[in-house]
Amino acid sequence: MLKEKAGETAGKIWNVLNGTEGMPVKQLKKQTKLIDKDLYLAFGWLLREGKISVEEVEGELFVKLV
Repeated sequence: MLKEKAGETAGKIWNVLNGTEGMPVKQLKKQTKLIDKDLYLAFGWLLREGKISVEEVEGELFVKLV
């Protein structure tokens, strides 16, 4: 069940990030309307697959597609 949810949520995140230079996690959370646990579950999925990079920029997490 969680594996399915992670995949679906990862797809939402990928669709929002596609065509952008990336965005802060707070902005991504607003646009996807995801709760923290689902957001970070999907980040794990996407990081493991090598689809996103996450870095800290001026004290905030910044996510972008690779």
